[in-house]
Amino acid sequence: MMQWEGISEFVNVAETESFTQTSKKLAISTAQVSRQVNALEKRLNIKLLYRTTRKVSLTEEGQIFYQHCRSVLDGLSAAERAITNLQSTPQGKIKLTAPVTYGEQHVLPLINNFMKQYNDIEVSAYLTNQQLDLIDENFDLAIRLGRLSDSSMMAKQLAKRTNYVCASPAYLDKYGIPHSLSELNKHNCLLGTREYWHFSDSGKEKNIRVKGKLRCNSGFSLVDAALKGLGMVQLPDYYTKEHLVKGSLISVLDNYKAPDEGIWAVYPQNRHLSPKIRLLVEYLITHL
Repeated sequence: MMQWEGISEFVNVAETESFTQTSKKLAISTAQVSRQVNALEKRLNIKLLYRTTRKVSLTEEGQIFYQHCRSVLDGLSAAERAITNLQSTPQGKIKLTAPVTYGEQHVLPLINNFMKQYNDIEVSAYLTNQQLDLIDENFDLAIRLGRLSDSSMMAKQLAKRTNYVCASPAYLDKYGIPHSLSELNKHNCLLGTREYWHFSDSGKEKNIRVKGKLRCNSGFSLVDAALKGLGMVQLPDYYTKEHLVKGSLISVLDNYKAPDEGIWAVYPQNRHLSPKIRLLVEYLITHL
């Protein structure tokens, strides 16, 4: 058993950068935490932590040792959860983040339904269009849209989205319907946060730089501008579908439509999905 002594204390100090915070988290004295870590360093004959009066940080050897210890503890936690939660009702806290508009319109209503179904679940949701660091901010889950950047995160696809280029009938009557990508430079393209629109031409992906008189980071505002005949817009289906069905917006350049993009649940690689998180992900897959 000696080889396990001090591991939990060391990992928690590495993550909190504080002996005091570790003592509170583990419900033991600060002196006990210090003794265990010191004994671990002595046993390994390696300095794992730099200690100053203001900060605790990992040495190079400590960083390597921490990664291995974290994996071991995660494995033990997963094994324990697999047994103790096998037949139990999902419970506990879930901390997640999602994009603002998609979160408000689609994710949070489902989260509310999920909590209504599972009374012992607590959710802390933070809506932002910034990609937060899940590990540093201690998030269990993030909902992300479109293409994922390469990272150490794990991802599970929840649904797909289709981007449409569309405009009002009045705008198209006045300025004409574009039939090729080269005609976009003749139109007022309502811009979001990107300088380009995404297409597929003969199986090859193309990013076409467009220009227009309006730029806004709100999809609903861009839809409103398109409905009022100010220009064309490229937006996902959850902004445009209702208006396309009604005929108040008309889809154009469908032959150049880019492949569908994913809507993803993303979570840290070193954290096995607990039953409550796995259940929530499956719930989102079903209802999205």
